[in-house]
Amino acid sequence: MSRFTYQGEQAKEISFPLGGIGSGSLGLSGSGRLIDWELYNRPNKQSDNYFSHFAIKTEADGELLDTRVLHGDLPPGHMGNIRYRHHGGYGFGPNRSTLAGVPHFESLTFQGEFPIAKLAFADPKFPGSVSMTAFNPFIPLNDKDSSIPSAFFDIEITNTTERVLDYTICFTVSNPFLDEQRVSRYAHIQNFHMIKLTSTGLAANDPKYGDMTMATDCEDASYQEYWYRGDWFDNLEMYWNDLTTVGKFKNRSYDDAQSKAVPEQTDHSTLAAHIQLSPGEKRSVRFVLSWSFPNVVNDWNPQPCPCATGNCDPLVHNAWTNYYATLFPNSSASAAYALQHWDRLYQETLLFKEALFTSTLPPAVLDAVSANISILKSPTCLRLTDGSFYGWEGCLPDQGSCEGSCTHVWNYAYALPFLFPALERSMRDLDFRYNQREDGRMAFRLQLPIGRAANNYRACADGQFGGVMKTYRDWKICGDTEWLKRNWQAVKNSIEYAWADTNEDRWDANKDGVLEGRQHHTLDMELFGPNAWLNGFYLGALKAGAEMAEALGEINTASEYRALFNRGKAWTDEHLYNGSYYHQIVDITDPSILASYDASAMKHYWNAEKQEMKYQIVDGCGVDQVVAQWHANLSGLGEIFDPQQTRSALQAIYNHNFKKSMQNVFNPCRIYSLNDEAGVMICDWPEGTQKPAVPLTYAQETMNGFEYQAAIHMIQEGLVNEGLEIVEAIRDRFDGYKRNPWNEYECGSNYARSMASYALIPTLSGFEYNMVQGMIGFNPVSQEAEFQCFWSLDSGWGIFRKSAAGASLCVLYGELALSTLRLPYLEGDQIESILLGDKALSYHFEAGAILFPEYVTIGSGKAIELRTV
Repeated sequence: MSRFTYQGEQAKEISFPLGGIGSGSLGLSGSGRLIDWELYNRPNKQSDNYFSHFAIKTEADGELLDTRVLHGDLPPGHMGNIRYRHHGGYGFGPNRSTLAGVPHFESLTFQGEFPIAKLAFADPKFPGSVSMTAFNPFIPLNDKDSSIPSAFFDIEITNTTERVLDYTICFTVSNPFLDEQRVSRYAHIQNFHMIKLTSTGLAANDPKYGDMTMATDCEDASYQEYWYRGDWFDNLEMYWNDLTTVGKFKNRSYDDAQSKAVPEQTDHSTLAAHIQLSPGEKRSVRFVLSWSFPNVVNDWNPQPCPCATGNCDPLVHNAWTNYYATLFPNSSASAAYALQHWDRLYQETLLFKEALFTSTLPPAVLDAVSANISILKSPTCLRLTDGSFYGWEGCLPDQGSCEGSCTHVWNYAYALPFLFPALERSMRDLDFRYNQREDGRMAFRLQLPIGRAANNYRACADGQFGGVMKTYRDWKICGDTEWLKRNWQAVKNSIEYAWADTNEDRWDANKDGVLEGRQHHTLDMELFGPNAWLNGFYLGALKAGAEMAEALGEINTASEYRALFNRGKAWTDEHLYNGSYYHQIVDITDPSILASYDASAMKHYWNAEKQEMKYQIVDGCGVDQVVAQWHANLSGLGEIFDPQQTRSALQAIYNHNFKKSMQNVFNPCRIYSLNDEAGVMICDWPEGTQKPAVPLTYAQETMNGFEYQAAIHMIQEGLVNEGLEIVEAIRDRFDGYKRNPWNEYECGSNYARSMASYALIPTLSGFEYNMVQGMIGFNPVSQEAEFQCFWSLDSGWGIFRKSAAGASLCVLYGELALSTLRLPYLEGDQIESILLGDKALSYHFEAGAILFPEYVTIGSGKAIELRTV
């Protein structure tokens, strides 16, 4: 069985997200259930929508042959869920909403290659074969269609018998509204059959206001607007009676007078599609579930009323409209759009999926990349009214975890900048416009609703300087220098805050290129004194700033930044490298370091019992000690640390921090790996080194995003086997049985930092780019003659292929304008010809680069073909 296929208990933890970017999502479980209904502008883990499900029945010549729900066996445990009371609560067995007591399929195979899931159902008693394809459009660069608030289901039936059979495929959804005025109404719109679920008891500005629509484009359909309303188990009993009766559903409807005092989770609606199949015939039926909950409210950290009266409705100042609601007025509109454009949306999604999964990269790499791009479809991500992108760090069970597009967490997330670059740039725009103080200090958590006062907590060094490095990267991905110009003053302010007189933390007060002050960071505390980890970000910002300044004609600024970079780099390589790895210089026994700041420094950082500082690295081997070089490698920025020392540091991380088994590792922190699982610890102190009694925060944890960063950096610096071993170790933990493959968690589910895994693609393909200059290049790590890999930039995406006969650069979507194609593994005399279609291209070869005399534009579906001798 492949890494992407799950069966039985191996599918126990699966929840495959189906939803748009920033629109919320629905989970498809490994048993075929619809779970994790996270449609309501917040997480909703381990939830269901009561009896919502798909079912199928077969009949012939007026005889019922078989009926069952499209589920497999419910995996253990079967004690019940502590979230419920009484029926389905702990000690009562599985909740009835699981439909585990209803006939279902004997076996189910779940194939998950995000963004598409395929489920194959089998049962010897069922006359036919059934499969389901589930997806939501995921089309890199097309953020609009990738944000549709819908789940798409294609159910294919094959008649494997020798007689003509009639099949009914039905979709049932519970009306999710909790008031007594739930309404379910059928409509036939644009040849689509729809049932819209809503409530008449909610005002248009109510946070709970909205609607949900189930729809099919099958020509022959029947429906029930309402299941039978009764007591005890009546509704499910009557539904099963209706379903197992020969023929179509007869509608049941209740008027408003009959709607009073109806228990919540009672009303369900069923939409059924009917098809007839001859022996051996195959046909599919399409269903869409769309939703619209347009009102987003900041109820986690609402801003006080800024009005003079101070007593107006807090919703006025803490609410905004979902981006998708600006595209679709309601769920019926998005359902109609989904069905109208289904073929294109699926084909373009499939085009991306196949471009990714036909890569010759190792299966664990494709697993790590594909699994974590699903985070973009989780409630970790929001889109503001104008479409700008906003992200939590992750998801708590019922609300976001750690607000504000946290700069130091999203530093690691490499999927968005390559797959949806415009959305990534919107994060820069928001930060520079709303999160920066006049002197350059950057708040690292964006406050919502947009435009409110910035968070006044101190700046974080890795987030602030990482923002400069990301600006440099995003500029090279899009080539839009006008965009850079609009943000350039803010970029300069970010850099120069390091030595500003107003910098309360005195980062580089003496302006020598070395951070020496109090440095907040992504591990939620502060380091004091020079360290390569955070100083690397400073050096990277200085070097990126110099290049951007030069491009914008600010030669003096470029010279100043470059000189400061060179000075700081030389000091860092000389003083912070201990012969094996980079560490921190600080005397943790000196309380005067803390006393020179405010009283909180002593309060939080001084260990009076041990007479030393807490939360420092000192001689420790930190997982992120050379992370700035990883970023620089991915953006083409060049050398930040000495290359030999960098490789040595990465080898030390592998030797010391990578534990092949956690069985005997002491971990007082959060437990992300355990027992015989392997993982990379945040920090380790080799024998004979100084370790604080209370060391660096989270030191013993194994957090996926940090692990990916270290592993990928190892691959970049030639430690290929070591890096791939770590990637395998991470994904082995998310195996479907112990953990959900599509939910790498850290501080909550669907954690943004895990999108560091996308950097495996540019790393293993040796991908380089500079759209400012029209340059793209590849230099695969693999020495195999045959290599294929996906690539993506702001204007287009496609596939690069290398073979013994040559190479090709194919654009599958968008276009690519090139002046230079770098293939450093080639020699000029190896090239026989270069073609674009039937046209031979003129070129000049120099130092591993193919230079075209004028820009060459590769359109969608076209390719540059390079033939070698």
